[in-house]
Amino acid sequence: MHFTHIWNKFNLHGHKVIFFILLLGCGFEGYTQNTKRINLANYDDKKINYGFLLGGHSSKFRIEYSDAFVSQDLDSIHSIVPENLGGFKLGFVVNFHLFQYLDFRVLPTVGFYQNSLTYRYTDGTSLSELRDPTFVELPLMLKYKSVRRGNTRMYLLGGVNPSIRAAGKGEDDEEKLLIKSTNLAIEIGVGFDLYQPLFKFSPELRYSYGLVNVLQDKQNIFSAGLRKVTTHNLTFYITFEGGPSELKSHNNKR
Repeated sequence: MHFTHIWNKFNLHGHKVIFFILLLGCGFEGYTQNTKRINLANYDDKKINYGFLLGGHSSKFRIEYSDAFVSQDLDSIHSIVPENLGGFKLGFVVNFHLFQYLDFRVLPTVGFYQNSLTYRYTDGTSLSELRDPTFVELPLMLKYKSVRRGNTRMYLLGGVNPSIRAAGKGEDDEEKLLIKSTNLAIEIGVGFDLYQPLFKFSPELRYSYGLVNVLQDKQNIFSAGLRKVTTHNLTFYITFEGGPSELKSHNNKR
């Protein structure tokens, strides 16, 4: 799973992705204001909607050095540097309509990650430690929606994301950086609902901030200089919501 060269382009331009999603939403808003036809006019009145999501993310560890590193007990290590690497996510959307401007969303997702630390030594050499776990995630999100304008609506969302690592060969190898099998993160995001004749298409940008230390208590050469490791990632999602009911309604109109 080496997507480094492809995904680093995404990693280094997160702010450009934010600008792009805002520009995309504004462009569609301007378009839909000039369009008389209103797609899926009663879609948001349904109590439950379903869909699926695709996402590409940039992720990295954030570290805190241990007392042993600060006190120069590990004088052979010059620094430990987290690297930005990419991955992708696949999942489902279950959306519960609470009232006019607020929804509750359950988003069972499988995330394929790459996280790397580069250990730089005082003799000029370096060593990269790559972890590429797969996590099963269950984001629980509140979605606050703006007033719908034509076929466009902007939204903000936030919530928590508990996750558990899927078992994989070598993940608990004691000669690697030992990472816990569970994690918990806070997530916030922004996006646009773009209503099409048969489905709702939504580009979304979401930031995830890890709350817990994922470093195991076991010590080895990779963890000796570390006190705390947390996860951080920026993900660009595309969600599609709709289904047979929209297709049936569309056929009846014809």
